[in-house]
This record gives sequence, C-alpha cells and structure tokens, in this order.
Amino acid sequence: MTNRPWLRETAWAIGTALLFLALCAGFFLLLGKHPLELIWQVALGAFGDKYSATETLVKTTPILFCALAAAVPARLGLLSVGQSGQFYLGAFVGTFFVLRFPAATPAFIALPAMLLCAGAGGAAWGLVPGFLRARVGVNETLTTLLFNYVGSLLVDWAVYGPWRDPNNLGWPASPPFPEAAKLPSYLGSRLHAGLFIAIALAVGLHVLLTRTRWGLMLRVMKSNRKVAESAGMRYGLHVVAVMAMGGALAGLAGICETSAIQGRLQSGVAANYGITGFLVAWMAGQHLIKILPLALVMGAIISASDALQLFAELPSAIAVVMQAMLFLSVLGIAGWRKRKGV
Repeated sequence: MTNRPWLRETAWAIGTALLFLALCAGFFLLLGKHPLELIWQVALGAFGDKYSATETLVKTTPILFCALAAAVPARLGLLSVGQSGQFYLGAFVGTFFVLRFPAATPAFIALPAMLLCAGAGGAAWGLVPGFLRARVGVNETLTTLLFNYVGSLLVDWAVYGPWRDPNNLGWPASPPFPEAAKLPSYLGSRLHAGLFIAIALAVGLHVLLTRTRWGLMLRVMKSNRKVAESAGMRYGLHVVAVMAMGGALAGLAGICETSAIQGRLQSGVAANYGITGFLVAWMAGQHLIKILPLALVMGAIISASDALQLFAELPSAIAVVMQAMLFLSVLGIAGWRKRKGV
C-alpha cells in the first residue's frame, strides 16, 4: 500500500463506493429490476439537471448541520442522539422571534437575530442533558433521546394551538414568515444560504478542534479523564460546552429549514434529518471534513428516491434501504481496515 496518506484514503473511498454500488445492484436484482438502469436513474435523480442538483443540496443542508451537531459532542466521547429535538427547538425559538418582532424589521437585523435565537434554542436543548451528565452522571444518550419527543410535541402544540394561522385551511402551521426573515435563495431554486453557513461552520470547527489548544484538551479528556482532571482540566464544564455547541448547530438546521424551505413553522419539519445526520457523523468517524461528502451522498440518495418512485415505481422507503447499505459499506470497510491494520 502506498505511503502517501491522501492517495491511500482516496483508494479506500473508491473501494467503499464500489461496495455500496455492488450492494445496491444486488438489492435491485432482488426486486426484479435492471441494476444498471436503476443506478443510472439514481444518478440522474440526484445530479441529472439543475433542479435535481439543487434539490440534492437542499436535502444535504440539514443533514450536514445535524451531522456536525452529533460530531462535536463525540469529540469528548459523548453519544448525543438529540439532533431532532434540538432541530425542533431551534425552529421553535427562531419562529417565536419572527412572530414577535415587527414585520418591518430589515433583513440585515432580522436574519442574524433569528439565527442567533434558533442557535440559542438548540443550545439550551443540548445544554440540559450536558448539565445532567456533568453534575449527576445521567446518561446523555437517554436524555437527548427523550428530549427529541418533547421538542417535537412542543412544536405540535404551537402550530395546532396558539401559533396556528387561521387563514391556513390546510395542514396546521404558523403564519408565514415575512420576506425579511427568509434566508436568501440562489439560482432560481430552493438552494439557500444555510448550505454555505453549514460548510463554513464545518471548516471552522475542524480548525478549532484539530489546530487549537482547546481541541487538544478535548482529546486528552476523551482519552483519559482522570489524567485530564489531575492536570486542572474541568471535564464537567467541557461536557456542557460541547453539548450546547452541538445543540446550537442542530438548532440552526431547524430554523434554516423552516425559514428557507417551509416559509413557516409546521409539524414534522425535522423529518428524519436528525437520525440521518447522526449516522453521517458516525460514518465519518466524527471527522468534520469527511462529513461533507457523506452528507452530500445522503442528500443525493434522498433526492433520488423521488425519481425512483416515478420511473421505477418503487416506494419512497427505497431511500432508507440505500442509506442502510451506505452505512454498511462505510462501517464494513472501516472495520476491515482496523482489523487488518491498514
């Protein structure tokens, strides 16, 4: 094997992609479909034209935010699965700001304030499980999982109750956001500024966690908590910090989706982005740069599932099966490499 790390990693990435395609081909054969035709339809459905490509990027955006939200606490060895609840709280608090602030507020004030409020809402939903873990040792996986349900029900209560738009005769939702509170979109599509915010945060956090003293402290505390605390590092404080930071990232996903895509707060706005982002983070080994291409692949699979419904008459659940095969491919290759020491 080559001693050039980038070339070696590229070769393994290609191998993982080939394994994924082989699993997909085998699955399509079991369904009685021509595998190459369906794989080609997946590619066209994800990147075949401007609409498909931008829709893939639209689906990628919340997945990327939620993957980052799972990866940051994991750098301290914490297993947070609360991205869905934090997504909802970001959407909820951001919407609260929009509905309470004067409609005439200019965009250069409304947008940053809305994003800050959403980040604070998500951070609060991560901070509480972090505090419980730091102070009394409550398992953060259980608390964040339970907080997912509370966050979802809180949004349901708002849109079915006090925030329900009386002029909306369809699915219950809040009043529409004013134009000043909607993120800018590009290329005449639904592609919005949230994607570029997520990419910038991924790069910035990668630098923060790998090139700074704080990132080194997190690695020391993750590997040996007792040694870290004997050196004066405050483990509990950092638990709260990374959990809140992760929550803020998922909260930004919530308000970006609500503002730019839905245009109002609705029930079920989080879809399955939280769990998908969690899976992406673990497939990437919590490496914030590796999360970027994996989030794109996940977004492409979700986007392409619509094309498969139309052209191959397959159910939308095909996207879940393909995501599972990607998960198996990535973790299978990673496990084989670890076992062989390569």
